[in-house]
Amino acid sequence: MNFLTHILHLAGSGVFAYYSAAQIRDLKTRPNILAGFQLAESGSVPFLSALSDRAAAEGDTWLAEKLAKHASDETRHGKIFAHALQQLDKQVIDFKRQPQTPSTKKSQQRSPFFAAFFEGYPQEQLKPAVIDWDVFMASTYILELDASKDFKRMAKVLPDHEPTARNLKLGMLSIAEDETGHAAYLYEAMMRRMSATEVQKLVNMWRTRKVNAVLAMVGGILQRNGETRSLVQDSAPSEIDSELIAT
Repeated sequence: MNFLTHILHLAGSGVFAYYSAAQIRDLKTRPNILAGFQLAESGSVPFLSALSDRAAAEGDTWLAEKLAKHASDETRHGKIFAHALQQLDKQVIDFKRQPQTPSTKKSQQRSPFFAAFFEGYPQEQLKPAVIDWDVFMASTYILELDASKDFKRMAKVLPDHEPTARNLKLGMLSIAEDETGHAAYLYEAMMRRMSATEVQKLVNMWRTRKVNAVLAMVGGILQRNGETRSLVQDSAPSEIDSELIAT
């Protein structure tokens, strides 16, 4: 990573850290950021499971097992965030049941972050059946490594004296540990496939992409004056109770 990229990485990470900490500390904005995390964590499960099946079919048992564990962890993470929302009497909106309008279709397009992160890669090339393993490993390594740090930072701003916030803090710290483990196996997977020099070159490339993606995301937030689309709705007490019993 060159010096300019390093400076931009620090600047972008600092802005995101401040923004995310403020969002999760404030009870008014906490539900929406929790919903975003729930959607992201749970949404990655089918992708990782399909990759695990692909790795097994290709004879890479080690990678298949790691990916299966990764998918299992993400399932648990989604439940942690769903439970945190339930404690706030909220739940994620089921957008599949929402009427499709031009505005909703536009909002479901690839986010500025991922548009910049995967610039030059059509979505057809990023499907689990065809995605290049190097692309998946390096890009996901960067995301998991940074997520582990982000979740730790956000957990620190949550108060210990309030039971709901403390439970969320403990949950996010456990998620951070899992993300660290995911980054470790992905790095090992790259080292199994190429030399250390090639791994570093690949990681540097995706680090640069992440910097550009964060800057694009921050730009989008500034354009919207910090306003984001609501991802949550009120949940009925009966729905909360039945879900807790099920888990």
